[in-house]
Amino acid sequence: MPVRTYYHVLGVSREATLEEITNAKNALAKVYHPDANMHNDIDTTAYMQEILEAYRTLSDPEKRRQYDLELGGGKKRVFRTFTVGDPDREKKKKEKKESDSFVTYWNAACKLNEIVNKSCHLEEQASRRASLPMKVLRKIGKTDRVEQEIEEQLSDLSLQAVQYITILKNAGIPMEYWQPETMNWVLVRWGQNQDADYHTLFAKYDAYLNQNASTTERRKYKAQHRHFHNSLKRLLSYAL
Repeated sequence: MPVRTYYHVLGVSREATLEEITNAKNALAKVYHPDANMHNDIDTTAYMQEILEAYRTLSDPEKRRQYDLELGGGKKRVFRTFTVGDPDREKKKKEKKESDSFVTYWNAACKLNEIVNKSCHLEEQASRRASLPMKVLRKIGKTDRVEQEIEEQLSDLSLQAVQYITILKNAGIPMEYWQPETMNWVLVRWGQNQDADYHTLFAKYDAYLNQNASTTERRKYKAQHRHFHNSLKRLLSYAL
């Protein structure tokens, strides 16, 4: 079983900056705060405490340095048996197992949704500008330059999106589950039992929807999925 670290809890890499660590803590706190889950009869206090404990250590430079030393060979070093074969391959396999936290995939989905929302905003901005009289645009000298800037931003966003899509696809998580509501629901349940296979939790989410969501709510969910899919498809066209 892979060793759980504070990096694993927050879903960040060992090279994460303080800003990335803080953002991860804030995002997780919104999902795992006990007050946010009381109505579902789910107690997330224990995992919330673990998140805060990880943040207190990793946000403090000296505490983080000492913690990294322990991970690298201090008192809490975890010794593992040697295996015959390619040592680099064994090391990569171990690193992959240690990174297999659902928080990593949850973070990827959150980032992807942020990128898609930004792209929609840029497209709306471009659409509004297109509705202005060309005479006005030429007068202020903002025709080709602004359009080019928007297209460049969309191209950059599309390349970022590809990275997060790759993470989610490699994890075997279908696109229909990349919505924040679904990922948050699974994250909370996974936090209760982190040895659980998160793929089974997605199946439980489907069952939860069928049992508890109204027809209107299910239609709304499908509409959101179609909108996300179409927006993502348009964004990826800028990567070609």
